[in-house]
Amino acid sequence: MSKIHNFSAGPSILAPEAFEKSIESIKNFAGTGLSILEISHRTKEFEAVMDETAALVKELLNVPENYDILFLQGGASTQFFQVPHNFLRTAAAYTKTGVWAAGAIKEAKLYGDVRVIASSEDTNYRYIPKNYEIPTDVDYFHCTSNNTIYGTQMKEFPKSPVPMICDMSSDIFSRPVNTSDFDLIYAGAQKNMGPAGVTLVIVNKELYSRRPEGRAIPSMLDYKLHGEKGSMYNTPPVFPILVSKYNLEWVKRMGGTEGMLKRNTEKADLLYKAIDDSHYFEGTVETEDRSQMNVCFVFKEPNADLETKFNNACKEAGISGIKGHRSVGGYRASLYNALPLESVQVLVNVMETFA
Repeated sequence: MSKIHNFSAGPSILAPEAFEKSIESIKNFAGTGLSILEISHRTKEFEAVMDETAALVKELLNVPENYDILFLQGGASTQFFQVPHNFLRTAAAYTKTGVWAAGAIKEAKLYGDVRVIASSEDTNYRYIPKNYEIPTDVDYFHCTSNNTIYGTQMKEFPKSPVPMICDMSSDIFSRPVNTSDFDLIYAGAQKNMGPAGVTLVIVNKELYSRRPEGRAIPSMLDYKLHGEKGSMYNTPPVFPILVSKYNLEWVKRMGGTEGMLKRNTEKADLLYKAIDDSHYFEGTVETEDRSQMNVCFVFKEPNADLETKFNNACKEAGISGIKGHRSVGGYRASLYNALPLESVQVLVNVMETFA
């Protein structure tokens, strides 16, 4: 079978060695003679996995000591309401930069006043808003670092006068960030960290004192409780955490987030140049806000009838998962950490040969 070049937006490509180690662990985990799929999460072997995965997160993102590393369930969409349930007392500020940011805003409105202080909805999210002012009379500020559907990415983060919370689902571990600037970071694993089924939450313990007085917090929504229990309040998503560990070990071996930034910049530059040089294709967002993770492009208007031919050419080349989201149309090539430059070159070759 010829090589498949996986540009899926998620669940997405992972490092080959993560698969290899995972397969072995399914058959015989840590020399126990048991599969990772059947072993108790209370064994010393799996407790070591939790500790080692948390340590990798701390090392790769330079997480300060006063932060909890949590491995939760429910995806980033659960975080849309878990964040305000824990921390929205009266009002919160949000930026609206895409479908997922809009989803977070919708859930937060169940808990209090939500002020949308900047939005790019007027252009179908073609840019990242800038030069907005974060109010000082809100409980926190929430932003989304990368927008998978529309292909925009925050290149810089504002200095916030209130706790800053960020959904980094689709670009976490893809570049260095100053974690201490954020009070809570959350990310669904299934882009750059691991498989679907586990959600990473990095939370400043000082936030726990800012919870709404008198509000009952169910145990499964209580960050503080999960932190105290080491993400073991209930059975954690054992296998996704283990695969995430293997994938993060690969990230570390490849130079950490600095290495990923270099790798991802090379891939994105190659593809964006092909788009810009093409007579057939064009990008869909403002150049300065282009995502390194999700490259969206469409046929220029006179060439729209060529989509079927291009789709067939991609299929013949083993290119998978580049169909654009229905909100944008066209194509979306996701260039997550584990995607090799070789795969991007194959796509570029198809684009150039097609032209």
